Amino acid sequence: MDIGSVERRREQVLEAMRDIRAMRPGAVSEQFLKIRVKGKDEPVERGPYFLWQYYEGGKPVRQRLKSPEEIQRARDEVACHKRFLELCREFQELTGQLGQLEGNRDTADEAEKKSPKSRRKSRPR
Repeated sequence: MDIGSVERRREQVLEAMRDIRAMRPGAVSEQFLKIRVKGKDEPVERGPYFLWQYYEGGKPVRQRLKSPEEIQRARDEVACHKRFLELCREFQELTGQLGQLEGNRDTADEAEKKSPKSRRKSRPR
């Protein structure tokens, strides 16, 4: 890739990041609970109950999602967060490539600027 194409892709990645309107980390999962009911030997399974789960300060945080709209919004925002992280990784890779390409260009420019050493032998003093 040349410098121009890397810069264009970086701009596309930044634009995709700007387009994300809401995001949240973590995952949405289903939870089933076994509940004992009077008159039955075996517990009865209830659910699914939906949870949004993530880590904050190294500790798990869980929030129950109640309405279908709340569940869908959480799923969409978690997907946006995953997409954001992918875009961050791509931006980092592109920036690294750009630095390498510009570094190669600078060393080529420096090589052109250096004048060849004189072949004249110095006289002894």
